[in-house]
Amino acid sequence: MSSDFEGYEQDFAVLTAEITSKIARVPRLPPEEKKQMVANVEKQLEEAKELLEQMDLEVREIPPQSRAMYSNRMRSYKQEMGKLETDFKRSRIAYSDEVRNELLGDDGNSSENQRAHLLDNTERLERSSRRLEAGYQIAVETEQIGQEMLENLSHDREKIQRARERLRETDANLGKSSRVLTGMLRR
Repeated sequence: MSSDFEGYEQDFAVLTAEITSKIARVPRLPPEEKKQMVANVEKQLEEAKELLEQMDLEVREIPPQSRAMYSNRMRSYKQEMGKLETDFKRSRIAYSDEVRNELLGDDGNSSENQRAHLLDNTERLERSSRRLEAGYQIAVETEQIGQEMLENLSHDREKIQRARERLRETDANLGKSSRVLTGMLRR
């Protein structure tokens, strides 16, 4: 099951990377290409939502012991999806503003450059946020693994202590039986 989930994760990562690059290019394209790009991004966003649904179904089928790790991943993927949709809305607003400027005859070159610069900065911030989220995710997973290891070590310690106690009891019983046998031999 987790292999299916990981396959969906890879598909989701590739798809979101494509969507991010296309969203960043929308404001800089000629009008006809922008329309096509907007339609293409809408289609890919729907595909990403479907992948998230598939991943969610896979998480529900995972055993409860390891479900928490996958649930955390799903939360971060859903947040990433929300960010992509927000960025797409911003990009469409910029696209709408351009269309309005073209209709009104405004020349928005300086504002266009500012928008492009802001979009680049936003993309950098999002990449940094994703890296931070991935680091946090790794830390959470590492903590969970550490807790599991501590529990296993605790169980092993209890087993060793019980075995040691049985060994002491056996040793004491052997000593008693040795004394009894020695006493029997003397008689």
